[in-house]
Amino acid sequence: MLLQRLSYILISALTFIGCSSNQPLETVDSVDLQRYQGTWYEIASFPQRFQKGCHCTSATYTATQEDFVVVENRCRKDSINGEESYIKGKAYIVENSNNAKLEVEFFWPFKGDYWIIDLDKDYQYAVVGHPNREYLWILSRKPQMSDSLYTEITKRIADKGFDLSILQKTVQIAP
Repeated sequence: MLLQRLSYILISALTFIGCSSNQPLETVDSVDLQRYQGTWYEIASFPQRFQKGCHCTSATYTATQEDFVVVENRCRKDSINGEESYIKGKAYIVENSNNAKLEVEFFWPFKGDYWIIDLDKDYQYAVVGHPNREYLWILSRKPQMSDSLYTEITKRIADKGFDLSILQKTVQIAP
């Protein structure tokens, strides 16, 4: 009987986890690109091979009069004093997304989904994800974030079906 109950609980938990990650990923309602532009510091992210060894990671967004946003990513390789790594790309707004969905291109013709899934009303933090939930970045206007705010954000991320066990804080230093 106990084994049957434990099996039911395990199956229920696995079903819930599977369902939550299979739900469509919701973005924020809209993004004001003029307010979003500027420099953002990476607070945490899902590790990606293209960011291997990065410390002090930041992204600067510049809205243009054309149909894209300039994206400039920087990090220090292998330590906070390491050589700066830099890459420049473009982000294109997905039609009918109210600027909450973009497609970022660093190497033509390859584009990646960049969905803004959480955004502070004062544009002091943002969370960017991918609909497959394999990419995630927590961004802030400052290199550090309070533990309480970080915890609030990660709870909302978990509710959206992201696996927090792979989330890693980014090494940042105060400017």
